Amino acid sequence: MRLSKEFFYTLREDANDEDSVSGKLLVKAGYIRKISNGVYAKMPLGVKVTENIKKIVRDCMNEKDATEVAMPFLIPMEIFEKTGRANSFGDFMFSLNDRVNRNYALGPTDEEMFALVSTNKVKSYKDLPYTIYQIGTKFRDEMRPRLGLIRTREFTMKDAYSFDADVESLDNSYQKMFDAYNKIFTTLGMDYVIVRADTGLMGGMLSEEFQAISDTGEDILVLCDSCDYASNMEIGTCKSLEDDTAEYQEVKEMHTPDIGKIESLVNELGISIDKLIKTMIYKVGDTFYACMVPGNREINETKLSKLLKTDDICLAEPEDVVRITNAKVGFAGPIGLDIPIIMDEEISHKKNFVVGANKSDYHLENVNVKDFNPTIIADIKNVLEGDICPKCGGKIYLKKGIEVGNTFKLGTKYSEGMGLNYLDKDNKLQPVVMGSYGIGIERIAAALVEQNHDENGIIWPINVAPYKVGIVLINNKDENQVEVAERLYKELMDLNIDTIIDDRDARPGVKFKDMDLIGTPIRITVGKGCIDNKVELKLRKENEVEEVDIESIIQKIKEII
Repeated sequence: MRLSKEFFYTLREDANDEDSVSGKLLVKAGYIRKISNGVYAKMPLGVKVTENIKKIVRDCMNEKDATEVAMPFLIPMEIFEKTGRANSFGDFMFSLNDRVNRNYALGPTDEEMFALVSTNKVKSYKDLPYTIYQIGTKFRDEMRPRLGLIRTREFTMKDAYSFDADVESLDNSYQKMFDAYNKIFTTLGMDYVIVRADTGLMGGMLSEEFQAISDTGEDILVLCDSCDYASNMEIGTCKSLEDDTAEYQEVKEMHTPDIGKIESLVNELGISIDKLIKTMIYKVGDTFYACMVPGNREINETKLSKLLKTDDICLAEPEDVVRITNAKVGFAGPIGLDIPIIMDEEISHKKNFVVGANKSDYHLENVNVKDFNPTIIADIKNVLEGDICPKCGGKIYLKKGIEVGNTFKLGTKYSEGMGLNYLDKDNKLQPVVMGSYGIGIERIAAALVEQNHDENGIIWPINVAPYKVGIVLINNKDENQVEVAERLYKELMDLNIDTIIDDRDARPGVKFKDMDLIGTPIRITVGKGCIDNKVELKLRKENEVEEVDIESIIQKIKEII
């Protein structure tokens, strides 16, 4: 690529409408161009990077005998209705009608489509197992697209699906994909962890996420400092506390005028925050529930949804809270309520705690579980830093992560919905057992930038960088410099080493800044040193500049690569 002749540009200023490091750098370096909220165009450098990522993904998938296919973007809505996901995906789908008013969706995911096309192949158990995949565009109408390429409305996904006769066979197919994912992210040089996660809209028996460690991440990861315990906050758990051995005290009413917040109560009463129990009123469908957690905890709505087997869940409106508790918001408590009470299991180990009195400006102290009747006792809380690991007793710590891949053991949900069955050895009809495996291509690019950058720009891993070598020609009017730069460029390209040559009529400082900004791993500077048969070699991730003989520079680069 010759910069003087190609579609290449960089920006001098950061993009004002980007809220992540990767978003700012990828826009500034000319990799992407924002078209609208959550929609980006890829410029030549962006295409090169994503194609390099796709190649690594494709090679690792093919190694595991997965076969590539391609599904349409335009999917009849009736296909999603067969599995009930027309409703569960709901507003996340982009939908449209054709000229005869038939309803379509722009594909948000393709479990149904892969099951549908498999009905042509699968007749007998002898047709199983197999895995097929695609690398294609997906569309989701995100409520709040953000963080550049991390959460968008249009994105590229590698999605694979395995098809097996039974759960034991699925375990083998799943492990092959799991191993492929480990190889992909290791090859990419990514700092990542694998965590258990909620199965969410996908459903199924198991979900695991490959999370790139990054402070920009939207997900909170629950990790142990002593063992391999790792989960997403959505399903993270901790070991229960030992029972409080204090003597039961008499319940007393306390006047707490206008003190309805936990922090204010802690300061006013001078007690530990975990001695305060907060009661939150939730609306679940048409039913209201009082949910109780210690004052230092937050309610985990994913756990609550799973417990009550519904996604129709939200905090009650203030007027409903007042009606149910007969008190101002902030003074709800479990005693005297006539709605079901869900109590976090940690509270069952506590004694003599403080709760709201269901009376404006009043709380109750020395309350115990024997003083009210919880309908359900379950784990409904978020884990905290320093909690005890449920697996080994070590200490829990939290990290943020960007989900770059996920694997699901789906079971038979989609095969049953789409009529994908096979005849077993006893000639009985059985539903095919499926697995699903997704990777976000642009998310990988964004996560790598989040993990690999400095004040000067991007620092790409060499196998992802759009160009491995950048040749900076200092003076494009100096015949000797031009001859050396062109010769090196040709030799590198003949070796299939992607190389960019900056032959623009621009100041050297501009060229150096652009090479650093776009993240070229190896820079060769062809300047006045040519007189002495020397060029300069600099690695993007290092500060040192080395003078190298022109005759040996190609071999040096081959060794680096």
